[in-house]
Amino acid sequence: MRPLSLLLALLALLIIAAPAAAADYVPGEVIVKYREGGSAEQLQLEDGETVTQTAEELSDDPDVAYAVPNFIAHAASFIPNDPEVGLQWNLFEQFGVGMPEAWSLAETRGAPGGRGAVVAVLDSGVAYENYGRHRRAPDLRRSSFVKGYDFIDGDSHPNDAFGHGTHVAGTIAQATNNGQGVAGIAYNAKIMPLRVLDSYGYGDSVAIARAIRYAARRQVDVINLSVEFDDYVVASQIPGIIDAIRFAHRRGVVMVGAAGNDALGGGRVAYPARADEVISVGATTAHGCLAWYSNRGRDLDLAAPGGGNDDDPGSEAEVPLCRPEEGGQSIFQQTFTRRRPTRFRLVRRYDGTSMASPHVAGIAALLIASGKLGPDPTPTAVQEHLQATARDLGAPGFDSRYGWGLVDAAGALR
Repeated sequence: MRPLSLLLALLALLIIAAPAAAADYVPGEVIVKYREGGSAEQLQLEDGETVTQTAEELSDDPDVAYAVPNFIAHAASFIPNDPEVGLQWNLFEQFGVGMPEAWSLAETRGAPGGRGAVVAVLDSGVAYENYGRHRRAPDLRRSSFVKGYDFIDGDSHPNDAFGHGTHVAGTIAQATNNGQGVAGIAYNAKIMPLRVLDSYGYGDSVAIARAIRYAARRQVDVINLSVEFDDYVVASQIPGIIDAIRFAHRRGVVMVGAAGNDALGGGRVAYPARADEVISVGATTAHGCLAWYSNRGRDLDLAAPGGGNDDDPGSEAEVPLCRPEEGGQSIFQQTFTRRRPTRFRLVRRYDGTSMASPHVAGIAALLIASGKLGPDPTPTAVQEHLQATARDLGAPGFDSRYGWGLVDAAGALR
């Protein structure tokens, strides 16, 4: 080996890893490869030497095949052009669910925006069509829906008269990168609207059970249940729903449910989310703290952004995060107020585990469509993977406030 080559090789053994900076390349490092063979070496520069000058000088040596800066790559991330995405801390910020990287990963796997997945939304209906006095929400594509049913009025037009279901459907599959409104998690997935709540947000167990079976028979991938019974209701009081949930689970449907919003009244995870076959989801805030209203307990599986104010810290790990004295941020999706069901906008004050659940449902749809877990993953495999890739919050490991942690879309698809 030539003396210069030997010197450079020895210097390469003395590298001290430099932190990735905001520059295009790692400061103080050059990658060198010699023509006479061998692998490329990293050379750490002495103080006062510049990367570009050193690379140019080394490249002039006839024994050097190439000398280049150690350029920095970054996660390929898709940032949509929807003008109001700046409001969606729940998708993009520190305690959001990591959507930019997740969207890019889904596209790399041939399933951009969860294309190919179908999510049934059991709720107050969805503003999905122009029919009678109803109008389709401008930021929901007409092509985003498959045939559903209205279990309140008993017809094939499950239009929303309350606003809740449209908001939930938006979190899952709002039109994205269309220069309008905000973004949705699985923006190319299909929504099956199933109306089980009336224009005041109430529905009975018969309607919910029938809707679960309807969706399962039509082979949807995911069912979102942003509905809750009072937490004193037990399984033996809603046998039809429990049987329907077990039926759907056997059919391979992933079910996701809101943990409930009655922390001050007892706070145990409510049915249907409490059922073993349903992924129960609590709510977190923009600070990464448990929301004050969110139900909790040993039946909680995951947490996701639900908005609103922080709870008091429940562990030492939460002390730096939870700020109950500060105002919280809401979850924004395009919907309407109940008084004006044809005027659509980003309505404030949508906070709750009802908002948290569709985050997990949308991520489950992305995960299934991506093939990350194979062509036909079981509901158990999907749940275990989402739990294993969640971001730990609160006390280390599983805990009664966050379950297995904050769902992480990017972590789930990596």
